[in-house]
Amino acid sequence: MTRFTAFLLVLLFWTFQAQAADLVASVDRSRLNTGETVELTLESSDVTQFGKPDLSPLEPLFEVRGTRQVNQLTTINGDNRATTRWIITLLPKQNGSVEIPSLQLGEVRSQPISIQVIETRTQDTQNTLAPVFIEASLDQSSVYVQAQAILTLRIYHSVSLYDDSSLTPLQIPDARIEPLGESRTYEKVINGLRHGVIEMRYAIFPQHSGVLTIPTQVFSATLVDAQPSQDAGAQGPKSGKLLRVSSAEIPLTVKAKPATYPADVPWLPARSLSLSESWSPEPDHAQVGDSLTRSLTLKAEGLASSQLPPLPATDANGLRRYPDQPVLGNQNTERGLIGSREDREALVPAHSGSIELPTVDVVWWNTFEDHLEHSNLPARTLQVTNNPSLVVDTPAGSPQVSYGADSEALWWWKLSTVILACTTLLGFGLWWRARWQPAILRAAQTGPSPRTVLDDLKRACQANDPHATRQALDAWARQQPETLADMAARFVPLSDALDGLNGALYSETGQHWQGEDLWRATRAIPMAERVQDPVGDSGLPPLYPK
Repeated sequence: MTRFTAFLLVLLFWTFQAQAADLVASVDRSRLNTGETVELTLESSDVTQFGKPDLSPLEPLFEVRGTRQVNQLTTINGDNRATTRWIITLLPKQNGSVEIPSLQLGEVRSQPISIQVIETRTQDTQNTLAPVFIEASLDQSSVYVQAQAILTLRIYHSVSLYDDSSLTPLQIPDARIEPLGESRTYEKVINGLRHGVIEMRYAIFPQHSGVLTIPTQVFSATLVDAQPSQDAGAQGPKSGKLLRVSSAEIPLTVKAKPATYPADVPWLPARSLSLSESWSPEPDHAQVGDSLTRSLTLKAEGLASSQLPPLPATDANGLRRYPDQPVLGNQNTERGLIGSREDREALVPAHSGSIELPTVDVVWWNTFEDHLEHSNLPARTLQVTNNPSLVVDTPAGSPQVSYGADSEALWWWKLSTVILACTTLLGFGLWWRARWQPAILRAAQTGPSPRTVLDDLKRACQANDPHATRQALDAWARQQPETLADMAARFVPLSDALDGLNGALYSETGQHWQGEDLWRATRAIPMAERVQDPVGDSGLPPLYPK
């Protein structure tokens, strides 16, 4: 037994070392132009590794411009984790698809990575001779209104600059602007001269058709004076020359929405669009009263999340719907923004049987292929079974009635109609008589049954919907012999749960409210010792003393 335990410990230690010894490779960008450098990062969390990775496999396809090592110690949940990174600056020697090969460090190897090197034309002579110049370019010369155009600003400098450089903010009155991540820095060889490059990218969404002008951008910087000071004994920083360079204005043609696009749906110009759904839990074994969360996710390449419209609500007979707040997100990629919108809703089946969910259809315009498209989720059928713990309604599928029973059913309808008429006349007579009697009893309660109200309160709490819970709670309280305030005053858990509900209703944290505490408190309220009779204990003499 002791040998077996020792073997397991050795095996677990070896497995942990194998997992910790991974060498992970990544690049700062996967698309670059001819003559530009790319940074390859190798990361290892194995503290027993020494030395540096073998870079010889890089020599056939890349020129290694520099290597630096960064050691970092982080603490997560009380556990210390040491990581080592090697940052390698590479200059590709050829264009097209180039693979960074697998590199080895000790007994582990990194995964290969493919990058795209795009061949570009040589810069004009005036720019290449300047120590600092700026270049602005658009990924396309024309776009549809509210579609994405990517503006790239590159600042080239063949001399050293101080840290006081600045760029004018990009402002376009008739367009919406979204920065695409932080600025990048790399190197590029132009006419045999090495230049440092500062690159910034923006997603521009024109709001009106016509011609949109990208304004001039001004870059200001102070050049480092490379000449030695005439006064050899002078101390302090050397003076530099202030330089300003400007980019050229760029016209962008903005096309109007196509006439063939439907007028009654939102305008969605995207490069690609996908629509998906997920359920929690899966609705394969749904029962009456279960809370099913349906999530519809819309992703569009070339649109911001704020441009995506709400998805159609689930409109089906037999389902109670409790919508949640949408979840919006933006992802920066080499081709711009990918906006996403997730609409979640809690669906509660109200009866058993088959419930039909309609098709979800989204109309959009494919800007890459320039035509109208539809993305949809097909209709589906939910099979809902009875829940033994709940009193449920009649199943959705009506039973078949034979033609021979039609006359008998009609006779019962006639009889029920006569009884209803008699009871109506009797009730009217009693009402007429009661008009002349003193009001000494509280009116009979109307509305839904106590069981229905309690079921509504339970489902709203389980769906974590503060608004629906408040409505169901008020309906339940109206059927109790005490007011909600009286019950909260004598039962502390109910008072605390009500404070949490009110905080969720009137604050921004409502989407994180949990209704389990309120449901538990309402079910645990102790009975009042004595509910005072408003008539018998009033102490007033009778209206008609004998």
